[in-house]
Amino acid sequence: MLTEERLQAIWRIVKERGSVSIQELMDTLNISESTARRDLALLDEQGRLQKVRGGAMIAGDTYSTREDTVLQKKDKNLEQKRQIARYAASLIEADDFVYLDAGTTTELMIDYITEKKVTFVTNAVSHARKLSQAGYSTYILGGEFKATTEAIVGEEAIESLSKYNFTKGFWGTNGVHKKAGFSTPDVKEAKVKQTAMEHCAERYVLTDPSKFSQISCVKFGEFANACIITTQAPDESYSQCENVIEVEGGDKK
Repeated sequence: MLTEERLQAIWRIVKERGSVSIQELMDTLNISESTARRDLALLDEQGRLQKVRGGAMIAGDTYSTREDTVLQKKDKNLEQKRQIARYAASLIEADDFVYLDAGTTTELMIDYITEKKVTFVTNAVSHARKLSQAGYSTYILGGEFKATTEAIVGEEAIESLSKYNFTKGFWGTNGVHKKAGFSTPDVKEAKVKQTAMEHCAERYVLTDPSKFSQISCVKFGEFANACIITTQAPDESYSQCENVIEVEGGDKK
């Protein structure tokens, strides 16, 4: 493969996934570590992507109005999501009253929760089913069903949330940005997320590295108002923030 063809291939992978690791490039393109690092350095110099520790991500702030379906999201960055979910699940303690937001990473949390004396409220049908089957006391919000994200949204869901006071809450997000905060494309879904956050003592946003510096249509929370659990912050401007928790293998780095 010629150098420019390889660079184009790397760019397409990063554009599609949002981020990529050195190891993934080595496996996908059958190239050496030194070649992968050299190509990423060149693409970073050209401004086509942003180098981060161990890989690369889309360069700069990215604005998005698009919402993938749950099926499209499910296998993206799966290993990173599992590590994030495992650590998040370890934060749940006996007698917690937990809000679990719709999303593929929050759903993975359920596989790792070990504490049984917990009550859950969720706006995701799939989450409610899995929690109930695992023996947890589970409540699901009423309201409008949004097929794209399989989430319950709308005024009825917001009204239901207003009566709860959660000890902990866990959210997914489409964008994480220090100035623009946490964001998602849908107004109704953003309002449910925002209301749930307002009724929660400890807030955790679960995100793989591809969501950093992403800005979606509607903000549902300020950057400083929640702890962010990820596998890798994109750079020191994020990794040095006190509310950013980087995990590896499900444990804090």
